Amino acid sequence: MLTPDLSNAIRTVQAGGVLAYPTEAVYGLGCNPADLAAVQRILTLKQRPADKGMILVAADLSQLEAYLLPLDAALQARVLPTWPGPVTWLLPVRPDVSPLIRGKHDMLAVRITAHPVCRALCEQLGHPLISTSANLSDQTPARSAAEVQQQFGSQLGYILDAPLGEQNQPTEIRHGLTGEIVRPA
Repeated sequence: MLTPDLSNAIRTVQAGGVLAYPTEAVYGLGCNPADLAAVQRILTLKQRPADKGMILVAADLSQLEAYLLPLDAALQARVLPTWPGPVTWLLPVRPDVSPLIRGKHDMLAVRITAHPVCRALCEQLGHPLISTSANLSDQTPARSAAEVQQQFGSQLGYILDAPLGEQNQPTEIRHGLTGEIVRPA
């Protein structure tokens, strides 16, 4: 049974809207990554250049298959033990994935989330979500629904007010091919 808040969040995404929702450490802005008009709205709202690329969060690996090249055994052995969890990996992206999502990169930032609300959203939607911090570029990410409201006002389709995860910093980002930590937690 979906809670009213989760139901409203799902309807927002299904209608092509931009959603603010809690993640492991900060609020994220999200939408259906297949809806490029919604992805563009997030970039515009954040004042973020498209060439940086975005993160996708998912409930399981199958939700990411349309975006990633197949993972070989060595890459799976490196990545899969960290999921679900607060580690974002840069993995080889399919060439047909929009530059609005992958930026100018041949890798895509992805995470199988353990955050219960974020995971439930992806499970109920049946697809991943764009996940970029809820803040204007170069500003501190929002850590509450009130902070999201303060930064974005009525520009969002819905703000899902639920607890953050237990991380103090945004998730660590690692390079899938090298294991190198690109952004520490």
